[in-house]
Order: sequence, then C-alpha cells, then structure tokens
Amino acid sequence: LLDSLARSVKHFNKSEVECLIKLFDRLVAESRSRFAAVGFDRNMFRETLHSAFGMTDDMIMDRVFRIFDRDNDSCISVGEWVEGLSVFLRGTLEEKIKYCFEIYDLDADGYITREEMFQMLKNSLLKQPSEEDPDEGIKDLVDIALKKMASTMCDYDHDGVLSFMDFEQAVRDENLLLEAFGPCLPDIK
Repeated sequence: LLDSLARSVKHFNKSEVECLIKLFDRLVAESRSRFAAVGFDRNMFRETLHSAFGMTDDMIMDRVFRIFDRDNDSCISVGEWVEGLSVFLRGTLEEKIKYCFEIYDLDADGYITREEMFQMLKNSLLKQPSEEDPDEGIKDLVDIALKKMASTMCDYDHDGVLSFMDFEQAVRDENLLLEAFGPCLPDIK
C-alpha cells in the first residue's frame, strides 16, 4: 500500500505518505464508527477537518467529504485520504481550481449557478442579528461576486452561471477568487 500510494500521489514523498497512513490508522482506531474497519465516515472526517484545519462550515465540510470520497461509498479509505490531502494541502493552482469548482458546484452539473453561490455564501457568512433581511445582503454579495468574475471572464450573456472555464479564468486573473464562495482549503498555517 505504501509503495503504491507513494507512486500515485504527486505531492508527498514516501516518508510523508507513511506518516499520513499512520495518522489515518490512529484516527480510525480512535473512532467508534461502523466504518472504522475501512476508513472515515462523514462525522469523523468532519471532526478531523474541524480540529486539524479549523473548518466550521457544515456545507463546505460535507462537500470536501464528497470530493475526497471518490468512489461514493460514504467512507474515506486510506487511499482516498492520502490522495485527497495531496491536492488539499499541496495541490497545484490547476488542481486547486478544479477542487474548489467541484466544491461549489453543488449539483455537479458543471456550472456554479446563482442559487449555488447564494447557498454557499449564506452558509459561510456569520449570522448577525439585525433588522435587515440577511438574505438580501447575501444576494448583494452574489451580485458583487458575479460582477467581479464577469469583469475578468467572458460571461457575455451575464446569465449568473459560471462554467469551469469561466471560474478558471477568473481565478487565474485574480487568485483571491479561488475561495470566493466559502473557505474550502486550509490556510497557510
């Protein structure tokens, strides 16, 4: 397993892969999950994202789980763990663009719609008690994000939908747009 993963994963050397396997085994051993024999279930993975990377947004953590769980069996195997962390922690800009797009494309149809942007921003922003309708502020943010992305892309029809190519071009022109709809990558720390 170690040799196979060390060959297939681009961004970790063999000793790092070995450490990640050991960490995986330790975390799984501490778990009381019904999946403990084979890997992480959704709750255990979310706890790991929260404790190790400070992620708090439930929707984002569920989306990260889905990206890691490549075979869609509701369990993250050691291979999916190491391969997912390779992109999550050390991926190239191209890999991170693809990863973030997959996170934000909630229905996996190849587009990030205005509604998906709204849902992502609504879940990632702190709720502040006020007299204003918070959804109106979020709609304004979606409009601002679309205008910013439209100014850097070829979204001539201004239909409020971002294709992968639109998203990729916007991020290449302005790297800060990579996580425009919610934090889904670890910070530099």
